[in-house]
Formats: sequence, structure tokens, C-alpha cells
Amino acid sequence: MPDQKTKGTQGTPAKDGKTLSSRESRASLFPVEGFIPAHGGYEDLLSFQKSRIVYDGTVRFCNRFVDKRSRTHDQMVQAARSGKQNILEGSQASGTSKETEIKLTNVARASLEELLEDFRDFLRVRDLEEWSTEHSHTRRLRELNRQPNANYDTFRKGIEHSDPAIAANVMIGLIKLTNYLLDQQLRRLEQDFVKEGGLRERMTRARLAERARQQRGGHHGS
Repeated sequence: MPDQKTKGTQGTPAKDGKTLSSRESRASLFPVEGFIPAHGGYEDLLSFQKSRIVYDGTVRFCNRFVDKRSRTHDQMVQAARSGKQNILEGSQASGTSKETEIKLTNVARASLEELLEDFRDFLRVRDLEEWSTEHSHTRRLRELNRQPNANYDTFRKGIEHSDPAIAANVMIGLIKLTNYLLDQQLRRLEQDFVKEGGLRERMTRARLAERARQQRGGHHGS
């Protein structure tokens, strides 16, 4: 994730007359490694980027092909929003609660699975075909998904196609990819949690590290 620029870089005078950077100054005052890891940066998550496309596409699809007064319209839009927002909220919570991050990411995954079934229902009840993995349009969709920095405009032609079968299948492909990315993300989060633990474990390690540092300092001073 890209580093955020730090305001106020004039720094702090050191004893030898040199100027410490703001980061060095903080390090001298707070030598213990922080127990709250870097978190947030959800916009850098590929799963979030795809979920945003899914949400925008779902809103446009439902406004064109699903009765706006129907419960289905509301449910599909809400499921798409839940997918996107829970990825965001999970990322924001990751610094203080890995358990919450995993829980919210699971909620996002479940919401998008529900949305996927809604799009499949749309096709099935209208006797429309869901594209197979080897369909030429599916292969084209995979090519588009491999483009770096792909956004809504990358898929606009398919999402906003006048043929509802094409539009629905494009949405299905995008949701399936987002779900795949979330599955990978969840596996990584679970592995990290088993390896590193949560906030309580990180706090314990930080306290032990500080105690060891103080003991080393005491030995040197004697």
C-alpha cells in the first residue's frame, strides 16, 4: 500500500545539532514497535475495486431490467452495497481487530453470493442461458479482467448492453471473480491470524519487547 505523505517535515533538533526527521523523532520518543499494524487502504484491494464495479453495475442493471418497486430490486442493490461496504469496513477495522476484519469479509462474501444467485435467477426464469466457462464472451471477459487498473468503463459496453442476457452474464462473471478474490483474501487473513494472533497477542509481544529493551538498558547503565 502506498505510504501517506506526512505533514510538517521540518523535524526536531537533535543533541548533536543535526535535525531529526519527524519519523526519527517519533522513533526516539516511542522506541517500541507499535502493536497496531498499518490498516485501511481498502481502495488498493483488488476485491474492493471489483466490488465497486459490481455495485455500480447492479444499480444500472436493476434500474433497467428489474421493477424499481419490487423487493427484488431493493434486495439486489442492497446485496451489492453490502459486499462493497463490508470489504471497506473490514479493511478499516483490521488494525485493531483481525477477528472483525475476517467477520466483515465473510459478510461481504455471503452478500455477493446472494447477489450472484439473484442474477442467475433472472436468467433462469426467463429461459436465458448462463455462459459456460468456455463461452467466447466469457473468455473475452477474462481478458478484460486481466487489464491493469480495470474500472467500470472497462466493462461498460457489456454491463449496459441492451440485451439483458448479455448484461446479466457480464455481471455474473464480475461477481464470480470478486468472490474468488475474497476467497483468497479470507484464506490469507485466516493464515495471518493463526500465525500472528489478534490485538491482544500483539500487545503482549509489544510489552515483552519493551521489558526486554528496558532490561538491556539497565544492564548497560550498571
